[in-house]
Amino acid sequence: MPIENELFSAVDALLEEVAQDDLPTPEERKRLREAAGLSQEQIAKALKSRRETIGNWESGVTEPRPPKRAAYARLLEGLAARFPAPAAEAPAAPPAPVIPEAFTGSAPVPAPAAEARVAPAAAVRPAPAAKPASSSRRQGAKKAAAKKTTASAADVDPRFENGPLAVVDIDADGQVSAYCVGGLVLDVPAKTIPALVDWTLAEAKLGQARLHRNGRDADPILVLTASALERFGLPAALSEEERHAGRLPSGHKVIKQIERAGLQMTQRGLGPWARLYRDPEGSRRRCVQLCILPWNALDTREWGRKDDPELLLTMHPADLARYLGLYAARVMTPRGSTATTGLELMTALRPPTRSEKDEATGEFKRAFNDDALTHLYPVVECEVPDEHPILKDKFARHHMRTPAEMLMEEAYDWCRPLTDEECANPYLVAIDINMSYAAAANGLTIGLNGPTHLTGNPTFDASLPGSWLVDLSHVDLSRVRVNGRTVDGDRLPSPFTPTGERPTGPAWYSTPTVAYAVELGFDVAPIEAYVRTQTGRYLDSWYKRLRDAYVETMADMGVTTDLQGEEFLEAMARRKQTDPTMALLETAIKATAKGAIGKLRQRSRGQVPYYEPYPALERVNWRPDIRAAVLANQRTGLHRKLMKTAAAADLYPTSIGTDAIVYPSPGPSPLDLLPTTPEGKPVPGGFRLGVSPGMVKHQGTQTVLWAEQQFEERGGVFNISNLIKTADPTAGEGE
Repeated sequence: MPIENELFSAVDALLEEVAQDDLPTPEERKRLREAAGLSQEQIAKALKSRRETIGNWESGVTEPRPPKRAAYARLLEGLAARFPAPAAEAPAAPPAPVIPEAFTGSAPVPAPAAEARVAPAAAVRPAPAAKPASSSRRQGAKKAAAKKTTASAADVDPRFENGPLAVVDIDADGQVSAYCVGGLVLDVPAKTIPALVDWTLAEAKLGQARLHRNGRDADPILVLTASALERFGLPAALSEEERHAGRLPSGHKVIKQIERAGLQMTQRGLGPWARLYRDPEGSRRRCVQLCILPWNALDTREWGRKDDPELLLTMHPADLARYLGLYAARVMTPRGSTATTGLELMTALRPPTRSEKDEATGEFKRAFNDDALTHLYPVVECEVPDEHPILKDKFARHHMRTPAEMLMEEAYDWCRPLTDEECANPYLVAIDINMSYAAAANGLTIGLNGPTHLTGNPTFDASLPGSWLVDLSHVDLSRVRVNGRTVDGDRLPSPFTPTGERPTGPAWYSTPTVAYAVELGFDVAPIEAYVRTQTGRYLDSWYKRLRDAYVETMADMGVTTDLQGEEFLEAMARRKQTDPTMALLETAIKATAKGAIGKLRQRSRGQVPYYEPYPALERVNWRPDIRAAVLANQRTGLHRKLMKTAAAADLYPTSIGTDAIVYPSPGPSPLDLLPTTPEGKPVPGGFRLGVSPGMVKHQGTQTVLWAEQQFEERGGVFNISNLIKTADPTAGEGE
C-alpha cells in the first residue's frame, strides 16, 4: 500500500541516519570479519565496493559514506551479535581524542605527551604506563596502527612494515620524531644527517615493495620539515645561487659530514630531492631519499593548493604523512615532481630488464623484456624539439620550423565567434574531460624499438606507430555525415592541427591522426614515414594504476562510478569540502598523469647551450614519438565525440582548450546541453558525465554577455575555455 511504503521508507531513512555514527572501531571491524571467516573481497562484492576500500575502513584511513555506510553498519551489527568480543579483549575507554590540524593554515595542534605519542590523524589509543628506553617505537603507536592504506595487514611486507615514508619533525619538547602512515610515530635518535640515514636503513623499516616482479623496491623517503632542517644543520632556504645550481655547495658542513661518514650522493648533490646511499649488500640496496620541504621539494602547483602556497609547510606532519602515504600506496613512492614520479611509474610497471638463467653456465644474467623500453635509439629530425643536437646547422638562425619539417601533435587551442543563433542562449557551459591524457594512453599501440625510414610513397599502415609525412589538405569536413546526419564541419575544429585550422599542405602526423583521416573516409598518400616495427601497449598498466588511484580517491570524497546526472554534479561540487587530504591527492594524481606524458619529450631547461646534449636525452624513455601519439589520440578522440554530439543534437563548441570544451547552452548545467537518447541515456560515442577517465565533468558556467565583454575588452575573439572555472554564472572573471 502507498501509505505503508512511505512509512517503511521513512523508517529506513531514520535507520540510515542512526548508522552514520554507530560503527565499531576499525580494529573491531577487522576482528568481526575474521571471526566470521569472511574475506575483504566477499564484503566488497556484497557492498558493490572495492577490496582496497574495505581495507581502508578496517585500518581507519577512511570511513564509509552513505548509502554503503548503513549497509556496512548492518553487517557489523549482525556479526557482533554472533561473535561478541571476549571480555578480556574489550577495549578500554579511550582518552579525549586529539583533533587533527585543519587544512586552513591555522596553527598546529600541540602534540600529546611523549609516552602516549600517536599522530593526530590516527585513532587515539590508551596511554601506556611507561615508555621503554630500548625501543624507538612510540608507546601508543602500536604496529597495528601502521597498516597500509590500500592493503590489509596480512599483505604488509615485514621489511617495510612502517610504510613507504616518514615526515621528520621536531616536537615541542625537542624530540626528533618520524611521523609514518597510519598514525605511527617513531623516536629518532639521530643528531646528524648521516646518523639519520643509517637509522633509517637499520631500524626504521621504511620502503615500498616493487610494483612488478622484475622491478626493484622503492627506497625509503624522509620528508624534512623546517624544524628538522634547523636541528640537522641545514639552511632554512637555499640562496639564489644554490637554487640555480639545485644543491648546496660542496664545502657546506653537512656535505662534509656526509663525506666523512662514507655516504655517497648522486650527481644532483644535496638539493630539494637528494639520494644518500652506501654500497649495496648483495642484492639489497642501501639508499635513502630526502625530500626537503622548505626547499620547494613539493611544488605547490602539483602537490598543494594554488590559493594556499604555504599549506604544505604549515600542515601537521601526521597529515602530511597520511597524504604522501596515500599517494605512495595508490600511485608509487614519490621520486621528485609528479611528472618525474609518473615517468618512473612507467618504468616500475614495465621494467626494462629481468634475471634469466644461462642454461650453459647455470648462472643468472641480465635479459631485456620485450614489452618495455630498453635501449637508446637514433632519433628522428621531425620528432625532436628545436634545441636538439641533431638539428645543429640544419636550419638558419631563428628559423621557425613548419609542419612539413616538424611533428606538431599538440592538444587543441581553438576558438571561433558565436553565431547569432548561439548568442540567443544565455549561458556558456564548459565541460572538462577527466584525465584526458591518461585516457588517451589506454589501449594505444606504441613503438618499442628504433625508427625505420620508409620512402617512395609508402602505403599507410595503422598498425605501425610512428610519424608520416602526408598531405591532408584535401580533407573537407564542411559537410560530412555521421550516423546518417549531416554535420556542419565549418563550426568544428580540424582534427589535424592543434589550432583547428585546415592543413594547407604536406605535414608530419602521428599514426593516430592519419588513421582518423582514413576512418572519416578520405584517401591518404604518405610521402615518407618513420615507423617502429616492434610494438606493444606499453602504457596500459600505467593507465590502469593511475585510473584506479583516481577513481578510489574520488570515491573517498563521495564521487563514485555509479553516480549519474544531478547526483554526480552535486557530489563533484562538494567533494573538496569532504576531505581536504583527498582533494590534494586528486590534484597530485592528475598532475602525475599529465606531467609524465610531457616528460616523454622533456626539453632543455637551460642546463646547456642550444644544440648541446642535455641530461634528459640519456633516458631510454625520452621518446617524443610516444608523447606525440598520446596527444594525437587525445585530440582525434575528442574530435570524434564532437562529431557524435553535433550529429545527435546540432550542438557545436565555441572554444576548446586542451580538454575543456565550451558550448552555448539554454541553462547553466551540463544537463541542459548534453544530448541523450529517447531512453534518457547518453548518446553513444558522445560526451558522458561521470568520474572515470575519459568521461566529463562540469568545469564552469558563464553568461554569453560575460564572453562578449571579454572579447570587447581584449579586442577580438580569443580562447575563453580555461577562463570559465566557476559554476556560478554571476561570479567574476572565471575565478
